[in-house]
Amino acid sequence: QTFVKLQKSKAYFKRYQVKFRRRREGKTDYRQRKRLCCQAKNKYQSPKYRFVVRFTNKQVICQIAYSLIDGDRILTSASSNELPRYGLSVGLKNYAAAYCTGLLCARRLLQKVGLDDVYEGNDEIDGNVVSTTVGKTTYYVDEVDEDKRPFRALLDVGVKTTSTGCRIFGALKGAADGGLDIPHSEKRFPGYDRDSKEYDADMHRERIFGGHVGEYMEYLEEEDNTKYQQQFASYLENDIEADGLEELYESVHEKIREDPSPSEKKAFTPDTSFKRKAKSTIEERKARVQAKKDAKIAELEAEDDE
Repeated sequence: QTFVKLQKSKAYFKRYQVKFRRRREGKTDYRQRKRLCCQAKNKYQSPKYRFVVRFTNKQVICQIAYSLIDGDRILTSASSNELPRYGLSVGLKNYAAAYCTGLLCARRLLQKVGLDDVYEGNDEIDGNVVSTTVGKTTYYVDEVDEDKRPFRALLDVGVKTTSTGCRIFGALKGAADGGLDIPHSEKRFPGYDRDSKEYDADMHRERIFGGHVGEYMEYLEEEDNTKYQQQFASYLENDIEADGLEELYESVHEKIREDPSPSEKKAFTPDTSFKRKAKSTIEERKARVQAKKDAKIAELEAEDDE
């Protein structure tokens, strides 16, 4: 008879401490969150703002959040579901849409805090990282005003892998071009080559204006037209062609800058037309069963007569 060593004793289970619920669910990286939220004591209660970017199956969500002891507060938010207002109704989850959503969130926030005229951001999109050094501090904006410093927020990616060219950095670039001061470098933007340590800003600009989508549209149209018709059906419905994507995104950027304010909330009215079927009484249920029995008996008698 062999003896099996008990790996986990009673002492192990007595002293076991469960992890936080959102860690168990794999939703929050608490090591990252602690560093994003903790503020120096000599800054008292001034919050650390986070630029939160999340992708769902159908949309991009950008928020400016700060944490309090009883939970987070959202200062402003923008979603790519709002982009149809600005003329973009398809491809609401790609790199170019992420850029537009980041831009919308930044302009909306600056309008809310009264900095939209002071920090207009970068109108000429070229894909380069913009920064200004004042004293020992680096600000990621064109120019720093003497009276009002730019609104600083830190990128919060959640549990997403921050690979080079990731769409999260499209939203980051949009917010930075919108006038927010978000510390970043070009090392994770599309067009950066890790081996040669060189950055191709033109490639990044092409992504911002949906060039990669246009290229794939042209390729698919030539190679497999059936698949093209199927995959880009919503683009074809809206008469969007590969050549017109850059103009489309330029017009969206202009419209966002003109009016970044959120649309008015529509009053929710529930659908009252649906009426739940009344529950049958016991007499009705018995009668229904009896009717089925009678029908079956009649059917069997008819078969016997034949």
